[in-house]
Amino acid sequence: MSTTGPTPPPDGAAPSGQVSVAEPDPPPESGGSPKRLGDVLFGGAALASGVLILATLAGVATFLFLEALPVFSAPAEDISGGAGFFAYVWPLVVGTLIASVIALAVAPPVAVGIALFVSHYANRRVGNTIGFVIDLLAAVPSVVFGMWGLQVFATAVVPLYGWLEDNLGWSPFFTDASNTGRTLLTASLVLAVMILPIITSVSREVFLQTPSLHQEAALALGATKWEMITTAVLPFGKPGVIGGTMLGLGRALGETMAVTIILSPGAFKLNLIGTGNATIPSEIALNFPEASGLRLSELIAAGLVLFLITLAVNLFARWIVDKRSEFSGAN
Repeated sequence: MSTTGPTPPPDGAAPSGQVSVAEPDPPPESGGSPKRLGDVLFGGAALASGVLILATLAGVATFLFLEALPVFSAPAEDISGGAGFFAYVWPLVVGTLIASVIALAVAPPVAVGIALFVSHYANRRVGNTIGFVIDLLAAVPSVVFGMWGLQVFATAVVPLYGWLEDNLGWSPFFTDASNTGRTLLTASLVLAVMILPIITSVSREVFLQTPSLHQEAALALGATKWEMITTAVLPFGKPGVIGGTMLGLGRALGETMAVTIILSPGAFKLNLIGTGNATIPSEIALNFPEASGLRLSELIAAGLVLFLITLAVNLFARWIVDKRSEFSGAN
């Protein structure tokens, strides 16, 4: 009596007692559903916009550099002042930086206070009204700020400059007080008023985006409203405040008309309440219409210096914001 083993199943069939599982079909070779025409057009338009911005920036930098080349190779005695381009532009750079730093020291604390009041303290009607006024202030032309600074603000601060000279005259910053108020400090304070709406608007919108769960959790743990703001709102809004401050600094660095109207041109002095001093934008605005030849190249070279300063400031601000990018509403 002969015995035989179990008959093997045919090819592709599962053994007895086992359930066959169908293998999934291979993915289509096309790589997925085709892109819609609208997505393609929008992506192309976005890419073209980004390339256009970079091309414009590169074109401006190239123009400034090529037009400024004659200054770098010209004899020192042919440059305004007779001591070379560095000696000519350095006082302008110092005046520009001093005015911008003073404006940056005054405006952000006030702007953050206004933004916190609008977003967390004022009722809706009052907050909306103040927000509308702040946004409207940002639309005021620079020449209006300049005329107000010259006719109203400069006259009002003359007694203050006299007091500063009497009490701080030992410092080179507060000597020879001007009796007209057309000083670097006046221009700096007007710049602070000009950049205040920008910083306030950005800070207000960022504070309003603070996750409500963060604020409610802080209050539930027994924090006061101010403690909740310092532990939840301000840390969340810090990148936005920095970004708004850098936007304001960019306007302060490049502001032309207001500073030109207020400042009384003269030799550079490390003095905040005396006459004289100038910034790069005001120097260009006052002399560009009648400039030609090497003098025109000097002004364009000064513009190149201002361009590089502004670029460096924005890159530094971008680095600071990126360092804080890990903080979000989810963590």
